[in-house]
Amino acid sequence: MILAHSSRHFSTVRFTLSTSSSPAPPHTRTLTFTSTSLRCRLSNFKCSSRLPFAAEAAKHYRELEAAIAVVETASNLCVEVQTALASSAGGVLEKNDQTPVTVADFSVQALISLELGRRFPSIPLVAEEDSASVRENNLVEPVVSAVVDKAGAGETPLTAEDVLEAIDRGGPEAFRFGAQPATYWLLDPIDGTRGFVNGNKALFVVGLALVVDGEIVLGVMGCPHWQESNKCINGVQEEKSIPSETGLLMVSHIGCGTWTRSLSSVLNGTPKIPYSWTRCFVDGSSVVAQARFCIIQSEPWEALPPSAFFTSTTNADSVGEGQVLVLKPCCGSLCKYLLVASGRGSVFIQRQKEKVIKAWDHAVGIICVLEAGGRATDWKGNQVDLAADEAGRRSIYPQDGILVSNGKLHNQLLELISSTSSTVLG
Repeated sequence: MILAHSSRHFSTVRFTLSTSSSPAPPHTRTLTFTSTSLRCRLSNFKCSSRLPFAAEAAKHYRELEAAIAVVETASNLCVEVQTALASSAGGVLEKNDQTPVTVADFSVQALISLELGRRFPSIPLVAEEDSASVRENNLVEPVVSAVVDKAGAGETPLTAEDVLEAIDRGGPEAFRFGAQPATYWLLDPIDGTRGFVNGNKALFVVGLALVVDGEIVLGVMGCPHWQESNKCINGVQEEKSIPSETGLLMVSHIGCGTWTRSLSSVLNGTPKIPYSWTRCFVDGSSVVAQARFCIIQSEPWEALPPSAFFTSTTNADSVGEGQVLVLKPCCGSLCKYLLVASGRGSVFIQRQKEKVIKAWDHAVGIICVLEAGGRATDWKGNQVDLAADEAGRRSIYPQDGILVSNGKLHNQLLELISSTSSTVLG
């Protein structure tokens, strides 16, 4: 077992799951499960996902296995579609809010909707896209092709209408909730689509969470381009406690912690079992000046409350007096949660520029941070209310913004925000 902890480095515990009788390497605790291999058949493809905790420890173990399977497959689909988009024109649209959406967004939503719908037909899906743009922009054929390729051949071949209906199963008109606590899947097919479109191995995340009776109980994030040398992870890329292979899968279950393992074997088409899981903990920074901040790409540091007390730098080797380190921004919000949950970042702070923030941009990240020991609230210290949008469960309304931290810094940051709110938010 490896336990690393300091104010400037992230903390992890690694468990290598193995059925081998050979001695464990130094500092590694080998756990052997005597139960049969955990396998699930989801729709028309098989998946094997061995977790670092037993089924009886996780109430929603079956749902988590299914979520891991579909996010892995969706991550693979994203990489293939991204490669195809790089060599062809079309396949990228602009939505009403001027954000891009691609064939991959629609394909991932359809694929995950189909698989979860077949396995858990009574659980609604709340997701970002609907099929209107697919139909209107002649994208039906590439979307259907991508989905059929990953879903495999079933008893009845998938039709174009099956795929379009699967997309709409997560759309705004598919299900209407009431005031009571609800159970549903919450999906962001690609968080960081702008980076996905730009290519160059920019980070993007496939994010899936399960909400049960109003509480987030599990989450899975697939980040296909994650690697230790990625420039988005400025200043901490030398760490080796998290798998250094390309691609990262982060999973979390209420009461069971947050864990990661490599996605590279799945992306290469050669699943590797047993898996080596690493448990994640938030970092140990207890002073704001030592924190590593994550901010969204479109927002300057000067627009955020900490700027009243600190200037910023992105150079980890030259953080001066009165400065804090701001990690180089990546597209999307979920990769920031990933950084905080893995201890690579200390704080993710986002100002509420618009009245509405989409729930799928935050839900899966919230449980990953909470289970890693952190906190996530609005700028007033209130928990994020997923039920505020009673009918659709699609929007959240945090007061002033979102604050995600390692927990130790949270109250300090809330006080700092409160003391500057009249100037920064005014």
